[in-house]
Amino acid sequence: MTYLGSRDVAVMALGAALWGVLNAIFSPIFFRIFGIPILCDLIGFTTLTIIVWWTRKLGATTIVGLIATAINFLLNPAGTHFLGFTAASVVFDIVEKLIGYQNSFRNPINAFVSIVTVSTLSATIAGYIIGTYFMVGPALAMWGGAWGWAGIHGVGGLIGGAIGASLISALTSRGVLVVSRVE
Repeated sequence: MTYLGSRDVAVMALGAALWGVLNAIFSPIFFRIFGIPILCDLIGFTTLTIIVWWTRKLGATTIVGLIATAINFLLNPAGTHFLGFTAASVVFDIVEKLIGYQNSFRNPINAFVSIVTVSTLSATIAGYIIGTYFMVGPALAMWGGAWGWAGIHGVGGLIGGAIGASLISALTSRGVLVVSRVE
């Protein structure tokens, strides 16, 4: 038996493509219009939430993050800040494994609390990495430094995690089962 089944790989590929393409196209537009960097977090952590729920396997969200990074660089070669999200997908993966997939998805309340917490933490780390290594001084100073930038991303992670947890709850309540675990 393989570690990742064909259904897992298909969901991961769709999630990575969704995240990479939507982020490369819409996040810069959203940032220029509103001046806040939360759409990238919202898209990313909603996607990672669905991936970890579906696969429940260590490495899945890391692979999705790496593929989304490659897609993002193909569509937006100047978007090196996305490396912060690559690191965040690794953090998301490890922390969810440490919490335990059965603990995270035992019931809707556990899912909501664990996913929102892990998404917020991971997005905050992404924001700190982006603020520290990829932001220019004057723009960063406007947001209160690297920690201010991290906080803004944390809010985006909170929203993305809440959307992802709500989607999981809706899918579960409607009888959608993770097929790879049912076989």
